[in-house]
Amino acid sequence: VVSLFFLAKATMVASVSALAAALLLINPSTDAFAPSITRKYDTSLFGSGGMDAYAQQMAALSAGASASPPPPFQPVAPVQPMEQQQLQPPLPQPAAAVPSPAAPVSINGDASPSHAINTLSTSQQQTLSQIASSIPDLAPKPDLSYDASSGFTIGGNLVSLDARDAPGPANVAWLSSLCIDNTLSSLTIYNGPLTDVPHLVSRCAIVNGGANMHLYLDFRPRAYGAYDLRDADGNYPGPDTLGRKSFEYSGARKEYDTKFGNEGIVSFLEEAMRSFEGGVRVGEDMTVLGELERLTRGPLALEVIMPLSNNNIAAVTAAREKAASCWLSWALDQSHAHRPGAPINSQYVYDTKYKQNSYGALLDVYCINYGQSEGELLAAADSGPLDEAYVGGGS
Repeated sequence: VVSLFFLAKATMVASVSALAAALLLINPSTDAFAPSITRKYDTSLFGSGGMDAYAQQMAALSAGASASPPPPFQPVAPVQPMEQQQLQPPLPQPAAAVPSPAAPVSINGDASPSHAINTLSTSQQQTLSQIASSIPDLAPKPDLSYDASSGFTIGGNLVSLDARDAPGPANVAWLSSLCIDNTLSSLTIYNGPLTDVPHLVSRCAIVNGGANMHLYLDFRPRAYGAYDLRDADGNYPGPDTLGRKSFEYSGARKEYDTKFGNEGIVSFLEEAMRSFEGGVRVGEDMTVLGELERLTRGPLALEVIMPLSNNNIAAVTAAREKAASCWLSWALDQSHAHRPGAPINSQYVYDTKYKQNSYGALLDVYCINYGQSEGELLAAADSGPLDEAYVGGGS
């Protein structure tokens, strides 16, 4: 059960001055921000009803999931230049999931959903312990966590969620270690604005009646690189489409590839893909994904559907452990820190809108997989508060 404090924190939204907001629309990576950000209750950043929907989900969680289902999430306009907004049509409602390819033939042997989730959950707990030992300031958030006594279930399966954060120099805005018995193991880490270290999404679900595993790994960039505009061949629009802004976005992509998405990470992901028996990769064609998924998905996202088997359980476990280890090494590397002042404020504003859109993308996934009502509650719990006031080290 979540306290009323949870609801109050979840509905707090950062806002910038009118001048800073105008500059942000012109250039999402601009450093032209005042050194401080004022805070007030303002739902206008969330579109028509987005924050209200989120707040109602928080209220439903606080009331033991007894409230009526809230309205669906409305997309937040991406942080991008005015020129690009004029080139694109208005944002649509969240799109339905793209149909998955034919499920691979099951070769599960004696593997089972419970064995898979127990194995993944045990590994995830060990990973969380390693992160906590390396980042001593990472503190539990009991008001946003769930254990067996909470009675929170999805499809009749018990939900456990270990929520943590480490505001200030440790720079972890939100960590959610989520497990649903027989169903899902998920680790999500959002960084604070002090660095440009990618966010981590590491999720594996049991699907198709227990026959398959659905893995999603992503190191999500912290700057807008027009990733949502990639075509089916992976090409990006150039100056003929975006003008001089195309060079800015190209620069953001180059910096990400140099610092994080380098040959070592690409090789790791390719090796992981080869280790999955009967794996079918999905989601590579950005043009067929929903709007919010395109806005939040990183260029190296690895999404695979594979048979539930002991070998695949081991391979997925190893891949997720390696991904978390990569994130931790980056988080501890001070070379990724922003210089003080405007870059941190700029990162904060970008991250705030990015997290709102990530919540909307996750809402789509969970509602499709677990039904509208339970999906909404789970997305709200897994996403956590959408604004935590990390500029200046507040919490």
